[in-house]
Amino acid sequence: MKAMRLIALGLLCAASTAQAQTSHDDLDRVVDATMARYKLPGIAVGVIDHGTVVYTATRGELSRGSGQPITRQALFKIASNSKAMTASLLARLVQQGKLRWDDPVTKYLPDFRMHDPWVTEHMQVGDLLTHRSGLPEGGGDLMLWPEPNDFTRADIVHALAYLEPAYDFRAGYAYDNLLYVVAGEVAAKAGGAPYETLMQQEVFKPLGLTGCRVGDWRRSDAGPLAVPHGLRKGVAVPEPEQGDTIRSTTMEAAGGVRCSLDDMLAWARNWLAPDADQLKWLAPDQRDALWTPYTPMPISALRRAWDGTRIYAYGYGWRIADADGELTVSHTGTLSGMYSALMLMPHRQSGFVILINGEADDARAVLTEVLLKHFTTPGGARSVDSYADELAKLESTRAEQHVPDTSSRKPATTRELDSQLGVWRDPWLGDVRLCAGEGHVHWSSVKSPRLTGQVMRVGKRYLVQWDHGIDEAWITFPNAPGAAMRMNKVDPDADFSSDFEDLRFKRVGGCE
Repeated sequence: MKAMRLIALGLLCAASTAQAQTSHDDLDRVVDATMARYKLPGIAVGVIDHGTVVYTATRGELSRGSGQPITRQALFKIASNSKAMTASLLARLVQQGKLRWDDPVTKYLPDFRMHDPWVTEHMQVGDLLTHRSGLPEGGGDLMLWPEPNDFTRADIVHALAYLEPAYDFRAGYAYDNLLYVVAGEVAAKAGGAPYETLMQQEVFKPLGLTGCRVGDWRRSDAGPLAVPHGLRKGVAVPEPEQGDTIRSTTMEAAGGVRCSLDDMLAWARNWLAPDADQLKWLAPDQRDALWTPYTPMPISALRRAWDGTRIYAYGYGWRIADADGELTVSHTGTLSGMYSALMLMPHRQSGFVILINGEADDARAVLTEVLLKHFTTPGGARSVDSYADELAKLESTRAEQHVPDTSSRKPATTRELDSQLGVWRDPWLGDVRLCAGEGHVHWSSVKSPRLTGQVMRVGKRYLVQWDHGIDEAWITFPNAPGAAMRMNKVDPDADFSSDFEDLRFKRVGGCE
């Protein structure tokens, strides 16, 4: 009888090993198919099942053509996945009794002002994290990127008073970044140290996220650095290399953290299967506060079709949704040339991490969906190409219906725009110069050196053709004395962080 049990146990172990190997091979095929379909420069993927890391994969190069491979220790910009870390830092301070979620923001930042004085008075610390402030989607983001720029966190706090609300306070949802910058400053005041110091002290160190970096740091003191890649005629091209010292940016609390795959898997396991020390680091009541759905979010037709989602909401730094009848807690991160995703399925103690160092909106969406189905509908997932083809078809249809044809563009002449040349000022973006340069009309921001471009004419309209791959914008010149120069995206569905619609320029001087 004992021998029979041993034989049965051996068969069970063999079957489990074969199943794990099959799953590993399947995941390899999915990652390889995504790399091939989207010609990605590099990717790092990790999968957790029942609290254990069961799969990792790295493909491609830190910088295309460098010969240096992506590794599990390579640092990626995790972009808006930083928001959950900022929220956790605040939760630590709440746990320590240094602040309360319902404290008014002005208790810590007396100069804080929103456009509406009533909102200023009633804005609480928790409101900074839930995207229900009334700010327009991506409002003020042109102070954060393109990087590098000369805006400070004090500029962010000052600018909020000039951003007109898009809806009533706590009455809707619109994703913003600026209030996470404010949240970082609240943490600094309550914690008695700079945001970057507190993040190291309260999050990275106690959780063993030894590779993660924020603020000023030296490349030579960190792991390999994945380089962002932009698309040039459909080819991923590495952005210019930074020097050995990486400088802190204005938007660290909203999206400035860099971590490796190993770090992000450790971060995920803290949420999926916390040990006793991690539960002391952040107790269940504060964990529950972060994952409480505060702000309902719109559910796209695609999400309904793919995942059957019926509930979608934002907590403190996390998105909470159902997918195929299961609870998911997740976030994504998007910066120019860097994409990330973190998906948790708490009831399974399972999830996955995706880090990509290239323009990869569709690639991330497709890979996320296939990996999600690996858990929620095992054996029932569609192929990478199937999801990719559907997205490509939807994008083609959208572009045909919404994106105007600007192929007839010609450089605007200084003669035709003579009366519009000069220095124009927006109350939050500051001064821009619309002046003659190198035989054409040049648009340049004083405080954002990469926000430069050439003014082009399309029929009777004008647009800015940017020098650095930013979403193009129409210019509408004032048609009456005292009126403002306005701008708006050429592609109305382009990235919301290109928030040209919130600008109100008044001419303040000439080009000389």
